[in-house]
Amino acid sequence: MAKINATIFTGFLGAGKTSLIRLLANQAHGKKFAFLINEFGDLGIDGQLLSGCGQDDCDDNNISDDDIIELANGCICCTVADDFLPAMEKILARDQQIDHIIIETSGLALPKPLVKAFNWPSIKPYVTVDGVISVVDAAAINDGLLTNEREKIEQMRLADDAIDHETPIEELFEEQLQCADLVILRKTDMIDANALEHVKQQISPYLRAGVQLMVKPTTTLPIDALLGIGAGAEDDLQARPSHHDDADEAHDHDDFTSLSIKFGMVENPEKLQKILQKIIVNHQLLRIKGFIAYQHITQRGVVQAVGQRINCYFDDDFAENATKESILVFIGTHDIDEARIREDFLTQLTS
Repeated sequence: MAKINATIFTGFLGAGKTSLIRLLANQAHGKKFAFLINEFGDLGIDGQLLSGCGQDDCDDNNISDDDIIELANGCICCTVADDFLPAMEKILARDQQIDHIIIETSGLALPKPLVKAFNWPSIKPYVTVDGVISVVDAAAINDGLLTNEREKIEQMRLADDAIDHETPIEELFEEQLQCADLVILRKTDMIDANALEHVKQQISPYLRAGVQLMVKPTTTLPIDALLGIGAGAEDDLQARPSHHDDADEAHDHDDFTSLSIKFGMVENPEKLQKILQKIIVNHQLLRIKGFIAYQHITQRGVVQAVGQRINCYFDDDFAENATKESILVFIGTHDIDEARIREDFLTQLTS
């Protein structure tokens, strides 16, 4: 029996993995996908964005909540035995034929341990890694978001015995590039041609021989460019260098943590965006994402923030937020003061 192809989407926080997968889902053209979505934090924001596709072609291809498995118990590369393998076995046990498995890692996941897990005896005979796709936010790279915090990261490393590498954010970024079979630059419409060339020069040294660097605008990407790579990545581990190759299998991500806050409806979108900007700066957060229910707007609001760049928009696929509840996930370094962030945010929101 032919193996089922699986594609792993990796990439740093806010690179655009979920929106890319959503575009892919809209072009399934009769293929039956199973989705395994790994969140960082206890709320399934990315899974909800995908399951709420709401477009005609999604409906025609019968993408349902049953096709999506969310792993929200931590970084997928650290919970392979407890979470990833049982989830894969659940997919394989389904009666319905699966044509392709789409895996979205959290922004903090190391890809190589996940690829290695496909050699597990209960998985290897049935699934192969068609390709590892690394998604990169070109605008963020151009802004220096991965390199302009060297001093702070070094101070964190020295203060935390659990961190065994010098620059965790940069190291993570390198790992995601070095394991990739295809690298996609997203958000290129936000930078000019000179900046784009600069980004390419920064990324290229980390790519293995023959790996494509694809430049695509935010809203278009043909499905044939993503699927059918045929990498067999689980049999090609030696060619995918990792900082952890000479270390123990276990590794810590205690240098990151998340905080989830649920609250009611919001009256003023502009006020909310200003509050989030202050929260990011005052508490040195890496990422904010979630859904907003507005009092006088029927559409559900979506928040996606990376560093100090905040994107607040309305999800046209949800004409009405039935729950009337807002949910945000705040992601930062391990030493963020969760109680102060919660108090600071809720106080500003209600003032």
